[in-house]
Amino acid sequence: MAVPREGAVTPVTARANGSPHITGSAHTVLTAVSPGGRPAVTSDPTGRRRPPRPPVPSYHLGMPPDSKQAGVHCLVVDDDAEVRRAIRRVLDRLGLVALEAGGGEEALRLLEETGEIPLVVADVAMPGLDGLGLLREIHRRHPDTAVVMLSGVREADTAVACLQAGALDYITKPALVGEIGSRVTRALEKRDLLIQNRFYQRHLEQLVREQADRLRETFLEGVQALARALDARDPYTRGHSRRVAQYAVAVAAQLGYASQALEDVRLGGDLHDIGKLGVPEAVLHKPGPLSEEEFASITEHPVLGERILAPIARDNPVVLSVVRSHHERLDGCGFPDGLQGDRIPWAARVVAVADAFDAMTTDRSYRTPVTPAEAFRELRHHAGTHFDPEVVEAFLVAFPDPDRLPLPG
Repeated sequence: MAVPREGAVTPVTARANGSPHITGSAHTVLTAVSPGGRPAVTSDPTGRRRPPRPPVPSYHLGMPPDSKQAGVHCLVVDDDAEVRRAIRRVLDRLGLVALEAGGGEEALRLLEETGEIPLVVADVAMPGLDGLGLLREIHRRHPDTAVVMLSGVREADTAVACLQAGALDYITKPALVGEIGSRVTRALEKRDLLIQNRFYQRHLEQLVREQADRLRETFLEGVQALARALDARDPYTRGHSRRVAQYAVAVAAQLGYASQALEDVRLGGDLHDIGKLGVPEAVLHKPGPLSEEEFASITEHPVLGERILAPIARDNPVVLSVVRSHHERLDGCGFPDGLQGDRIPWAARVVAVADAFDAMTTDRSYRTPVTPAEAFRELRHHAGTHFDPEVVEAFLVAFPDPDRLPLPG
């Protein structure tokens, strides 16, 4: 039995290199200064000269700035002014800008005025709000601030309490200047890593989604190229998909759809016949009616097209609905699912009219085209059975002049 063909309307700091000690007594603070006022070349306790260490490279990623890029880098908190100044000199040699506070309450006031500071170096034993209390308040108010604690008491319990409260390091006095510098550097680097890790955790989902979108776009571009190749391999359908997309967008706009909906219809129209890549060319190019077996092969292309696009278009159900359902009929006699009326997705009903009009008005291997005016009459005649009457009317309003049709491919 012959079957009619389509169209018939069926951290970041330089390390310290000094060796003088900072002790618990202001009178024993030692500095290494050359006669010209600059830090002298220093040696370790063995007497060997140590060359300056190269600076740690800064991060160059699209993430929050590292500690070295802040305005004020450090706050030194100690009730002994000379100890504060000695520590500040160590920080100056690291290229860090530091403020001073004589106690816990003053430190909190400074933090309130200046905002979060990357690093706080605080003594444990201070009158009033002591170092441990200050540490807890800083951790509560400014969780991204790195805190290094100093103490002249070598008690494991104190060190453990400070670390449990959120300190990144604990230094006992007396301490080498070089040790303080390296521990401060490590604390800032650790702070930067913690912030960067949190940044990655917060933005990883977005980064993965953006990468997936790029992959989908790339794949989609490939599929669209295949659709063009499908049109190009048959001289009778060259430009068909592009024209269907143009007709469908104009009709959807006439129906009141806008923005993303129009883009979905355009893409659906562009890809509606992608499943024909799996149909033998002999069937696609056969002149005259198809056998039942050949027609069955043709009816598989909507489902095959949906399978091709599903991996990249599952987030765009409108496009998939066009590809699968553009051969459904309002009376339920279409394929592949035999949907009726409003159960046929709106975009598929729009593309069905555009597809039929273009098939009727362009040359095919199995028949000659009809004029656009004749195609208009066919659309009206089958409105309510094959086609949605509202969509047909919108098509006729969108393209009132048959002499300007069909559109160029």
